[in-house]
Amino acid sequence: MITFQNIKTNIITATILLACMAVNAQNDTVRYVGKTLSNVDYHHGQLSPAVGVHATQIMRASREHPEKADGFGWTYNHQPMMAYWNNTFYLHYLSDPSGEHIPPSQTLIMSSKDGVTWTKPEVIFPIYRIPDGWKKEGVEGVAKNLDAIMHQRMGFYTSKDKRLFALAYYGIAMDEKDDPNDGKGIGRVIREIKKDGSFGEIYFIRYNKTWDKSKSKFPFYTASKDKGFKKACEEILSEPLVLQQWVEEADRDDELIPLQKPYKAFSYYHLPNGNVVGLWKHALTSISRDGGKSWDYMPLRAPGFVNSNAKIWGQKTSDNRYATLYNPSEYRWPLAISTSDDGLNYKDLLLIHGEVSPMRYGGNYKSAGPQYVRGITEKNGTPPDGKIWVGYSVNKEDIWVASIPVPVTSVVTEQANDVFNNLPNGEELKLWNTYDLSWASTKIEKKANGKKWLTLRDQDYFDYSRAERVIPFTSKLEAVFTVMPEQNNHGLLQVEFQNKQGLPSVRLIFDSDGELKVKNGARLSSVTKYEANKAYRITVKLDAKNRQYTVKVNDGKESTRIFYAPTDGFERIMFRTGEQRYTPNADTAPDTDDYDDLPQTGKQIPEAVFNIESLITKKL
Repeated sequence: MITFQNIKTNIITATILLACMAVNAQNDTVRYVGKTLSNVDYHHGQLSPAVGVHATQIMRASREHPEKADGFGWTYNHQPMMAYWNNTFYLHYLSDPSGEHIPPSQTLIMSSKDGVTWTKPEVIFPIYRIPDGWKKEGVEGVAKNLDAIMHQRMGFYTSKDKRLFALAYYGIAMDEKDDPNDGKGIGRVIREIKKDGSFGEIYFIRYNKTWDKSKSKFPFYTASKDKGFKKACEEILSEPLVLQQWVEEADRDDELIPLQKPYKAFSYYHLPNGNVVGLWKHALTSISRDGGKSWDYMPLRAPGFVNSNAKIWGQKTSDNRYATLYNPSEYRWPLAISTSDDGLNYKDLLLIHGEVSPMRYGGNYKSAGPQYVRGITEKNGTPPDGKIWVGYSVNKEDIWVASIPVPVTSVVTEQANDVFNNLPNGEELKLWNTYDLSWASTKIEKKANGKKWLTLRDQDYFDYSRAERVIPFTSKLEAVFTVMPEQNNHGLLQVEFQNKQGLPSVRLIFDSDGELKVKNGARLSSVTKYEANKAYRITVKLDAKNRQYTVKVNDGKESTRIFYAPTDGFERIMFRTGEQRYTPNADTAPDTDDYDDLPQTGKQIPEAVFNIESLITKKL
């Protein structure tokens, strides 16, 4: 007999169960428990850098000098994906002539043995012409001389047979505001990457149901005579965590997609108990206990995480900890990393890429900053150096890779004693953070006499090279460094002493007029003249409490100066071949409809070269 008491009991029981489920969900949710937040008024967010990060620009877009870029002169480059296979790094990215969702479109691939020197981009998925007369459901217009738009949230798959495959997606945008990821495109393609560097044939692995398969340019995978290839395709089509990456471009009711909701840019990692942490755009998260077949709760914003509409990447690290990388602001800068001991509670926030170079080329839906970060997915390889490797684009224009030492830390315990020629080969910059560009490099170079120097080169009109050394925090510091400029009539080298937030209070300048200067408030004052190809040993003693420092060049007289900004102490020393940037900022207008390029986008400047022999610091 059903009684009021039974109904009441059942309601109470259900309420308790729901409450328990909510508590469990809350307990098993990725969250940021740290106290550090980024300051969007600075490109570096005033975050402490993760020590030893090397950020390398591997493809600088140039319409005017395509031979130095991608060979095409296309200026919209985005969505890089990475893999490590056959002792080689692979990265592919999509490319359009000038703007997002504006055809033609293609995917290019690069490879590297060391993550620093990369091959020239080559096309792996070419331009795809949509048949004239094609109509897209629910969208006005008829295709005429229209090419497909490439889009992919998944880049690579390594099969159980240890074969590597690249994947991409061909969508349809009838105009620049149409969405090519609405499930009404053509379909997803797959191609093998072979050990000799060649590629297999292109096949479709999944069509959108609105597409007329008879009009396909490439065959379906089942037509392949390669049994191993077909087996790999079937593997992909049976793995929920792989398929979940396809949701944005797939049919909205595709039965292969486990969670058929508009959550974008899925990444994931496994916890020790076998559970899977899922991460999506906007720092949404959920937990799966069955390998991605189902999820404990609809993705919710990870408590404490600050993230706007850019991607977030998560992975297990080589020290059995975890890391997430993302833009911790409502803008797409800075690029930061947060680490966790258990994969759920993230406790710090450190800088990876804190530069926003000028957006040289206008274009549809272009956003400023280092963005859309992606690492190496589980099963897609493990670099032997144990570092975290990630790819990302800057301004949806240039393609970058960053290597992050593990364990991830912002702390060094010993003062700098870096005489580069005396350090082991390959380890000279182990504790340095570098910003290394195609046209403005930051590298260890061996000169004609066999001696090793840290060399900063710069012929980039829009950007600069830089090297940064973190030191133990101190309020009284002596720093001795030796610089040999190769010119004294052009170029610029700034040497800054910065606090924990990356804010300088002392700046020395090898200026373009042949004088070494210091910044005194709004003015500059001369210390001495300098000559090309002559080494200058500079000793700086700093006292934060008294806001004073002394400068001595070689065996010259020591002079006393005043800080141009107050500080509580010093934790970083920066060498940079240009002026610090402060734009774009929080008030800069977003992408506009005029798509104007900056003036002189193809301009190169006479190369300036500054060689650093050593940096030695000590606490006073």
